[in-house]
Amino acid sequence: MKPAALATALFALALCLSGCIGAPVGLTPLTEQRLQTQAPIRFLLTFDDGPSASGYANPSRSVIQDLADNPVQPGIKAIFFLQTDAWRAGGSPRGRKTMVREHAAGHILAFHTATRWHSNHRLLNDTDLEQTLNQGAASIASITGAPPNLVRPPFWNYDRRTFAAYQRHGMHILLTDLSANDGKIWGFNASPQRRANLLRQLSLVRERIALGQLPTVDGVIPVVVTFHDINRYTARHLHEYLQILMDSARANGLRTAAKPFYTDRAALERAALARTVKDANQIVYLPGVWNWVWDADSH
Repeated sequence: MKPAALATALFALALCLSGCIGAPVGLTPLTEQRLQTQAPIRFLLTFDDGPSASGYANPSRSVIQDLADNPVQPGIKAIFFLQTDAWRAGGSPRGRKTMVREHAAGHILAFHTATRWHSNHRLLNDTDLEQTLNQGAASIASITGAPPNLVRPPFWNYDRRTFAAYQRHGMHILLTDLSANDGKIWGFNASPQRRANLLRQLSLVRERIALGQLPTVDGVIPVVVTFHDINRYTARHLHEYLQILMDSARANGLRTAAKPFYTDRAALERAALARTVKDANQIVYLPGVWNWVWDADSH
C-alpha cells in the first residue's frame, strides 16, 4: 500500500459521503451509437459483511424481505458475501439462522471471511489464511450442501498469494462495478449522496459497456452492485436504492433488461462467475478511490 494511502482514502471517502461527488460523465453521440450494439444491462446485487446478529430490527432480515417484496421488481435474488464466524455476524446463533433464511429464499451464500474481525487476508500468514478459508467454506457448505465458489476479499484487496489460495479452494473473486458507499466509516452509516454517487459511477461503467469490455451472459450484461446488509440505513432505504439504480440507468442512456434484476439463482450464479477475476495479473476496475488505494503489485 502507498504510504498513508489508507488514511487518505478514508478521508476521501468521508468527503464523498459528505457531499463531494463528481458529475457523471456526459453521454456523447459516439457512446450512444456504440451502446445500440450492446445487450441490455441487468443489475447483479451483492451484499457484504453480514449476516447481522442484531436482535432488534435485524437489517439483514429486512433486506431479505425487501428483495422478495418491493415495488420495483419482486423476487430479486442476490449474493451475500458472509462473515461466517464473526461474533456479530455468522458466528452468532441469530446470524447463523439468517444465513439459513438467505439460502432458503433462493439467494447465493458466498465467502467474505471467517476471521473474528473484518481482516485483510493479505495480512494473514499461510496457516491462518488456510484456516479461515477451510472454516468459512465448511460453514457455508453445512447450509447449502456445497462449498462456496465465490469470494470477495475484505477491502477488495488480494495479491498473488491470496488469489492462489482462493483458487485452490475453488473460490473465484467477484469484485464490483458500483458501490453504494454504505460501509460504516467511523460510525457514519448514512449515504446522503446516494443518488449522485450511483449516477456518477454508472456513467463510468457505461463507457466500458460501450467499448464492449463487459461480457454478455444469457443475453444481458451483468452490472455488479455492492451494498452492506449489516447497515440499517441501507436496509431502511433498499426500495429507494432499487429505484435509484433504475433511474441512473435511464439517465445514463443504458437499456435495462425486461427483468432489470436477477430472479433466478442459477442465472445469477452464471452471471457472477462470468464477471469474476480470471487471473491474478488481470487489470481490475473498482469504484471510487479503491483502485488508487492498493498498489499495482497487489494484483
